[in-house]
Order: sequence, then C-alpha cells, then structure tokens
Amino acid sequence: MNIFRAVGRVTLAFLREIGRLAVFTADAVSSIVRPPIYWMLLLKQIMRIGYFSLPVVGLTAFFTGGALALQIYIGGNRYGAESFVPQIVVLGITRELGPVIAGLMVAGRVAAAIAAELGTMRVTEQIDALTTLSTNPIKYLVVPRLLAAVISMPFLVAIGDSIGVFGGYVVATQSLGFTGSIYLKNTIDFMTFHDVMSGIYKAVVFGFIIALMGCYNGFHSKGGAQGVGTATTNAVVSASILILAANYILTNLLFSK
Repeated sequence: MNIFRAVGRVTLAFLREIGRLAVFTADAVSSIVRPPIYWMLLLKQIMRIGYFSLPVVGLTAFFTGGALALQIYIGGNRYGAESFVPQIVVLGITRELGPVIAGLMVAGRVAAAIAAELGTMRVTEQIDALTTLSTNPIKYLVVPRLLAAVISMPFLVAIGDSIGVFGGYVVATQSLGFTGSIYLKNTIDFMTFHDVMSGIYKAVVFGFIIALMGCYNGFHSKGGAQGVGTATTNAVVSASILILAANYILTNLLFSK
C-alpha cells in the first residue's frame, strides 16, 4: 500500500502543478488584452530578451551551420551526394536547427534571468508590495516579458537562420571546395517561403514558452536563496523540454501531408 500511496501523492502533486500552471497561463494571456500596457517596461524587456541575446544566438547559429555543412559533406561523400550540401543546410537551419538552437540558447539565458529576478522579488516580498499598492503583479511583471519574448524571438530566429546559412557557406567555400556563386544559387533556388515561415511560427511559440516558464517558476518560488536557485533551474529545464516537445508537435502540424 505504501507504493500506491507514493504513486498517488506524486500524481496529485503533478496534477496540482499542471492546474496552477494552467491558471497562471490563462491569467497572463487574459491580462495581455486588458489595459493598461506598460510600454516602457515592454521596450526594456525587448532590449534585454532580444537585443542582448543576439551575440549568443549568432555565434551558436554560425558554428551550427558550419558543423552541419561539414557533417553533410562527409556523409554525402560516401554516396557521391556531397553536392547537396547547400540544399540540406538551408533546409535544416530554417526548419529545425535555427529555431530550436535559438530557443534553447535564449531559454538558458532569458528564462533563468526572469526566474531569478521574479524569484528574488517574491522571497523579498516585493510582489506582495505591488499587490498592496493596487498594482496587478501579473500585468506589471509577467505581461511585458511575455510580449517581449513573443516579439523578439522571430527576429532572433530570422537573424540566426541567416547567420547559420552563412556559416555553412563559409565552411563549404573555404574548406570543402565549393564555388561561392553556385552554393548561393543552390541555396536560394531550394529555399521556399514555407521553410522560412515555419521557423518563424515556431519562434513565436518558443518565445511564449520561455517567458512563461521563467515567469511561472520565479513567481511561485519560495524558501529564500535556495528557492530562487531551484526556480531558476526548473525554469531552464522545463522551458528546454517544452521547446523540444513543441518543436515536434509543430513540425508534425506544419509538414504533415
């Protein structure tokens, strides 16, 4: 009976957490369409989430594109198919690797920062002070971060896609013997609008997940400094897992016949 008791306890705790997340999400989404909107906070979060994430996303995308081109060339060389490097690189970057890598990098940087910031405000009772001052903490703290992440992620992914394709181009032309003009022509001819937009659609969802997980874990942190550390870890882990799961679901929806 102890086994069943333990399983029941874990199940109830899991369902309770899912319910609390659902209520938090519904409250945050409904607050987006209700005035007021704190425009200065929104612009500040766009700078923090979007602009300051450009270096890590750009560097990651460049080396990912270069490594992808190298791996495709090595694998295709076994079957005489190394000429397909530019087509597969642009397809892999725009559809999958660009949005996923950008999402994971931003999750590691932004979700942790949001959870740590809101967690510190929670344990020092600053969020309670906002409520005392008749300020909705969801509206003031969560909504600007959600909107900023949803707005910033498509731009980050678009820039990351470009840099990733450029990384493949550099490796292919400098190390693998490809002609630059032919590589670019094959890339442009093979790339479609749907391939690019599929990554942008994913970026919107990933941005929402990243900000939501950071805000949720920080907003409900407890236990002082140790609780803030736990919330930060949970934010990054949960955001990363949900990004990978959402990527599979969106890929299935966008590319299934």
